[in-house]
Amino acid sequence: MAVAEQCVVIVGAVSLKEFNVVPLWIFMGSFAPGIRSGMGERVGMLVGHKGWSTVRAEVGEVPCVSSSVILFLLPFSGVCTIVHYLLSGRYLWCWLTIVLLLPDYIVQLLSFSWFRADGHRGCCCLMIVHMLQLGIWKRHWDALWTAVKPGGSSVAGDLLVQLGDLAVLRLLEALLQTLPHLLLQSYVFVAVEPSGLVPGVSAGLSLLSLSWSLVSYSRFTCLMKPGHLYMPAAALLCQFLWRTGMLGTRVVALVLFARVYPVWVFVAAGAHWLVMSFWLVSQQTDIIASSCHWRLFNFLVGAVYTFCYINFQAGPSRYRVAVFYVIMLIENIFLLMLATDLLQGARWDSLFLTGAVMAGFVIGSAALVIYYSLLHPKSTEIWQSFLKKSCSITAAKY
Repeated sequence: MAVAEQCVVIVGAVSLKEFNVVPLWIFMGSFAPGIRSGMGERVGMLVGHKGWSTVRAEVGEVPCVSSSVILFLLPFSGVCTIVHYLLSGRYLWCWLTIVLLLPDYIVQLLSFSWFRADGHRGCCCLMIVHMLQLGIWKRHWDALWTAVKPGGSSVAGDLLVQLGDLAVLRLLEALLQTLPHLLLQSYVFVAVEPSGLVPGVSAGLSLLSLSWSLVSYSRFTCLMKPGHLYMPAAALLCQFLWRTGMLGTRVVALVLFARVYPVWVFVAAGAHWLVMSFWLVSQQTDIIASSCHWRLFNFLVGAVYTFCYINFQAGPSRYRVAVFYVIMLIENIFLLMLATDLLQGARWDSLFLTGAVMAGFVIGSAALVIYYSLLHPKSTEIWQSFLKKSCSITAAKY
């Protein structure tokens, strides 16, 4: 089945009330200009229910400024890391850091193709901008410029389309470039240069950037759903703590295990990848009609699930989230026990290191529970469902 035909299937399967997979729709629609050009009209119809002033209030200035600050600091830290390795004579890590910059050109190519599909003029200048890896910067500027324009639902629709493009591109950039950079710099900081400030700071900024990309993706999907309130600052903070705590614990657990067992870490990650891929296949989701493309999609998302959870499916996700993080908790504890010699005997330094790492998981879990119980757009329904099931279980016992 052609990609354009798949997009038609996706558009027909996803209603305005189920915008969980809109970023996936945008990604697939980037290769079909006719379908992509109709997205603005669909979003404009959706925005008509909210109004331009409401959309502008929901978009907010603080998240846009935060994204711009992180977008500036991350490349700056990458350049500083390369210079640091050159000056200290660590040429292997220098070249590996440079190589990990190359996947960003995939994101730039997608951004360029989306601009062309939207009828953007100035092909030469646009190409130069993307060759310099400044395409995301341009999209941030375009979104901020659109946000200050006076207008009605058409302008609001354009703004949400731009924010959708940014959410997907930032997410792809985070998964293709920021995540490998985070793993590399974390390993250097833990195993090669424990006293190195530059790799540690670079890893920390990569963690913040990756976490914020996931929050931005979730925030955009929330904006697109009719009947959903926009995310307040407390919800954004809880999501950010949730993502940062869970990702930080996972990365540190893998890096500590890789320091002791550099080969077996690939076996552990590969096994988790396969388990997650089979788990996704067992859920029998029909976002993509072609079975071949759907298996490929599950295989790629399974690789992402080695580190973090992203919801690409419509419907309640709390049970999938619970299963995912229970598996992640068991794996992290087991990896830390092997990496810190806790199985041979409980030593204070091993206990302290394990406790410090797992503290991030506890913080992330607490933020996750607070978000779903108090700050999620459907937190009332979640509580009602939980109480109903609790009462039914209690009644069944007695």
